[in-house]
Amino acid sequence: MNETGRSFSDVIQNIIGNVREIVRSEAQLVKSELLDDFAQAKPALLLIAIGAMAGLLAAFFLMLSAVYALTMMMPAWASALIVGSALAFAASIMISKGVGRFKT
Repeated sequence: MNETGRSFSDVIQNIIGNVREIVRSEAQLVKSELLDDFAQAKPALLLIAIGAMAGLLAAFFLMLSAVYALTMMMPAWASALIVGSALAFAASIMISKGVGRFKT
């Protein structure tokens, strides 16, 4: 025993208990900070989601106008096929590049 009357194992157990409590407190602090950050970002995220939906609708109507413009020169099924094929080609390129970047 040392001068304070505590054994070495008691001191080690006390240190381990204190470290556990510190880690738990830090985890709780991080959790509460993340919840606060999310609560502050929620209105901005909602506006971004609404803007993304509006952008998707705008892209849809732009593609629809391209189909209608092509119907002046060819049958409707052919114009829809051309626009759909062009979109599928662009999507496949973007997906393959995205997967490539994700792998790295």
